[in-house]
Amino acid sequence: MNLNNLQEEINKIKLINQGFKDLVLQFKKIIIIGNGGSNAIASHISVDYTKWLNIPTFSFSDSSMLTAYVNDFGIENAYKQFLINFASPDTFIILISSSGNSMNIVNAAKYCEENNFTYAGLSGFDFNNKLNSMNANFKYHVNYKSYGVVEIAHETLLHSIVTN
Repeated sequence: MNLNNLQEEINKIKLINQGFKDLVLQFKKIIIIGNGGSNAIASHISVDYTKWLNIPTFSFSDSSMLTAYVNDFGIENAYKQFLINFASPDTFIILISSSGNSMNIVNAAKYCEENNFTYAGLSGFDFNNKLNSMNANFKYHVNYKSYGVVEIAHETLLHSIVTN
């Protein structure tokens, strides 16, 4: 991991974190979804947002439910189905994909757009990835091909709005 790259991202986050916070605070519920390391970030941040922002926040990280949804709806539609079951008009949805090309995240974003849900798309790697090319209400792209830089930058942005 290049620490100079990470410092550049932190400087970028300083410029956008208030706008992100203003958007988040408009909602009564938050759902955060990601794969792998991004799922761990989603789980961690959901606890912090519930605790520090007093907004009920959920991640799709329960292994039993996740594997049931994958089995019943397929990996590419599991997150979309979770949103069908749990999102409502007062929900802000945060979708995280380091590559921006995970079809389960992209399909969840398509569902958000088709149903007028407000959502954020956090991605990395190539700027023209599928998630970053969509019409998210808030986008944050990390222009590096290092999982370490991308994941830490995503978590830093998400944490930047929590004051404790």
